[in-house]
Amino acid sequence: MVRKEMLKQIRARLVNRETVSYLIFGVLTTLVDWVSYGVMRVPLGYRAATVLSQVFAILFAYGTNKVFVFENFNFHLRYLMKEMASFFGCRLFTAVFTYVAMVVMVDGLKIQQDMLCKIAVSGISLVLNYVFSKWLIFRKGTAPKK
Repeated sequence: MVRKEMLKQIRARLVNRETVSYLIFGVLTTLVDWVSYGVMRVPLGYRAATVLSQVFAILFAYGTNKVFVFENFNFHLRYLMKEMASFFGCRLFTAVFTYVAMVVMVDGLKIQQDMLCKIAVSGISLVLNYVFSKWLIFRKGTAPKK
């Protein structure tokens, strides 16, 4: 009985409005990243496409995470500036990770399928971005209630 209750509590923590919406918007952000990468990789090369696709994905992610995932409606300028600095700083970290991982896999390891590398790196970035957003940027108690 205790085990059943414990599993129920774990499930409730893992499967809730916030995590489901993060998954949905994380997938949409990943699609923005992949589609823009796919469009730009041939004319610009995989390195420039990686950088630009990250920029598009980060801009999309900020708005969707703030409003739809973490329901943070604090739009005071001073607060926004601090929040945006945190968000873009953390996303810059994962963007650099993505870029370095892509270069290592494509140029260093000579993996010919750059899109497979992009997919692998995206999974790691998705988890890192959730942790950063949840625990550093859009923390509960930092925004006024609706």
